[in-house]
Amino acid sequence: MLVASRTEIRKLLGRLEVRTLRPGLIALACAAVALAAALLPTHPGLSDGGRWALFILLLAGALWVTEAVPAFAVGLLVIGLEVAILGRPGGPFATDDNTWKIFVEPWGSPLIWLFFGGFVLARGIANSGLDRWLSSVVLQRFGTRPRNVLLGAMGITFVFSMFTSNTATSAMMIAALAPVVATRKDDPFAKALLLGVAFGANIGGMASLIGTPPNAIAAGLLASTDPIGFARWAVFGLPPAVVLLAVAWLWLLRRYPARDGTVDLSDLGTGTAEDPLPAWRRYVVIAVLVVTVALWLTEPLHGASPPVVAFVPVTVLTITKVIRSEDIRQLDWDVLLLLAGGLSLGVGVSETGLAKWAVELLALGDASPLVLAGVLAFATSVLSNFMSNTATANIVIPMAIALFPAAPTTVAVPVALAASCAMCLPISTPPNAIAFTSGMLQTRDFIPGGVVIAIVGTTLAVLWPALLSS
Repeated sequence: MLVASRTEIRKLLGRLEVRTLRPGLIALACAAVALAAALLPTHPGLSDGGRWALFILLLAGALWVTEAVPAFAVGLLVIGLEVAILGRPGGPFATDDNTWKIFVEPWGSPLIWLFFGGFVLARGIANSGLDRWLSSVVLQRFGTRPRNVLLGAMGITFVFSMFTSNTATSAMMIAALAPVVATRKDDPFAKALLLGVAFGANIGGMASLIGTPPNAIAAGLLASTDPIGFARWAVFGLPPAVVLLAVAWLWLLRRYPARDGTVDLSDLGTGTAEDPLPAWRRYVVIAVLVVTVALWLTEPLHGASPPVVAFVPVTVLTITKVIRSEDIRQLDWDVLLLLAGGLSLGVGVSETGLAKWAVELLALGDASPLVLAGVLAFATSVLSNFMSNTATANIVIPMAIALFPAAPTTVAVPVALAASCAMCLPISTPPNAIAFTSGMLQTRDFIPGGVVIAIVGTTLAVLWPALLSS
């Protein structure tokens, strides 16, 4: 899972936060530019509701890019503006007194509950120490050859990032590998380990529906036309993610070869001494994890949708006190708010006719879905290096679906997957930032591997869903 503003990443990189009037002035400038661009031109063929939806879209995009306000706050602003402007009785889009409800319904979307269940499961794994225990035990099973150690570190990070926070996973793995890295400060292989954890955390988000918000945004916007469950998303995302992980592994081995043939793993601890919960609760977490993932992957057999299954960890882990009230308060609520805002923005863009008008304006109706998917996916990959991948997906995916309504999945899924392929800079993702704070990496260390991953990953993201849909 992955969501963070550049401001938060700069904090990870150790920059000082200075309180000034600058963010407020930037926000006002964004509002003025968005208002002028949406309302001053005539925009032939666009309804009044569409013009105001364009204003909200441009304002949200500008605020996400400039980060004048936190990303989650922009999500709330989107919902508020849609209710106040588009949905109010007598407004430019309202058809009755209850039109506003369509803009707040995404907060109760099944995908929000799915992510909530995923967050609770991730918190339970962390509270029980299962992540630390598994990382140390499993890593030692890979042996002491550098190529195997790197593969083990990247693989463990990849798997955990499918179900838990990319940021937390990368922080945990880098801390676990700190003794190994400390003994190899002059060895290029130390950089391979640090970059491998960052890349593995980023790529892991592609593989599952709850791995990162862009996946959920795509699934949410496709819910009415081509529903995608947990198992089906795994079919779309897991194969290209595994291939991309292998490419990243081979690249790092070639780019940063080890100076000797063995890696000393004797200093890796089991992490059990830090576990705050009794051992039996760890077994509860293991059982809940296995049952939940199994139910997610076997939806066609039992018919329970992933959001319904998400209540398994919510109920069991709270009843057994693996999750307490303070844990609930510490969940990533900002991610849920940003996700709800993105889904609501998609509703506004599509329902007001803005998406259809933009498609007609672009005159891309004759382009094949593969070409459209490629253009939009590569654009998303580039943009996500400089702004939140969730914010990028919020803007691009609704447009992608409108561009080719006959095969929306073929264009929406590649865009969502491509959003996870952006890792060219330390500020591109929180895992990159965490690896950068080790002091052993420079910006130029991220660029070559990031470019390779962006090209290979985005290409796979476009071709694999197209192959499945053919």
